[in-house]
Amino acid sequence: MPNSRFKNALNRVPQEIPPIWFMRQAGRYHDHYQNLKKSHSFVELCKSPALSAQTALGPIEEFDFDVAILFSDILFPLESLGMDLIYDPGPIFKEHLSEKNTSKILKNKNPISSLEFQGEAIERTIDLLPDDKSMIGFIGGPWTLLSFASAKNKLEKSDKLKSYQWSILEEHIYPLLHQNILLQLRAGAELVMIFDSCAHQLGKDDLSIYLKKILNELVKSFPNRVGYYAKDGVSYDEIFAATDSSEVPFAGIGVDSNVSIQDIFAKRKDGFIQGNFSEKLISQDFNEFDKALNLFLEEISTLSIEDRNGWVCGLGHGVIKTTPQENVKHFVKKVRSYL
Repeated sequence: MPNSRFKNALNRVPQEIPPIWFMRQAGRYHDHYQNLKKSHSFVELCKSPALSAQTALGPIEEFDFDVAILFSDILFPLESLGMDLIYDPGPIFKEHLSEKNTSKILKNKNPISSLEFQGEAIERTIDLLPDDKSMIGFIGGPWTLLSFASAKNKLEKSDKLKSYQWSILEEHIYPLLHQNILLQLRAGAELVMIFDSCAHQLGKDDLSIYLKKILNELVKSFPNRVGYYAKDGVSYDEIFAATDSSEVPFAGIGVDSNVSIQDIFAKRKDGFIQGNFSEKLISQDFNEFDKALNLFLEEISTLSIEDRNGWVCGLGHGVIKTTPQENVKHFVKKVRSYL
């Protein structure tokens, strides 16, 4: 460790070939994962450090990604805070948060202690990784956690945040996630991504306040070590405005497939830019997928390596479970041979 391409991208050193990793690169589309699931539950794969490492290593060995990512789930911090969480197969909370029951449910006084398995999983994964691969961790975005905890994660838009919701973020979620980032970095993660898949629900005013809070509460203590990803129509201009006004900005930004990554390259001269081939297109018939990939790479290749420095090649969101494994293998090989 670390992977030289990934290190270059984090430091914005121009290079021909970008590092490649996918959100959910270890997951349901992959035979390696499905074989592990025959003997173990999803929670066991996450909470057993040895199994988590095995799961994370699978796509590195088969597809040769440059970066391994902790195999875990964004919602475990909510369980650590006191929420009753099961997976059947997706996440189910016994009781959702409301203004009236917060103090009853969020009762754990030392929630970080029940997340120590993540640190052990990172250490185990690093022990198994080839020397030329990098290791990263992740957390869920604070609002994304609260959105799931409040059964609002399916909504397109949220109402203006109420004072009790800000209080939950500030008194419970920010402090735990700060400790969670520290735990993962101490275990050896080179970077921790914030996956904030519900941030698009927030109105402009709330989003601006919220992003500044994230930068102050979660990023400021860890310069160049925390990246951010949001999707589905979130305002990247708002994200950039917040990070530009911050004493310590995000280390980089993940970009979804609904926007032009060329435009993002033109706007951003600091931090890495990750993305943004369509997760839907890579799941299609090979010929349709390959045609789209050629077009994507053709457009990227019109940029000089200086104009696209900081690029981390990946998808606009997580790998879809119906994605053919051969498409993933082809993607990695094609990116490296085309550029």
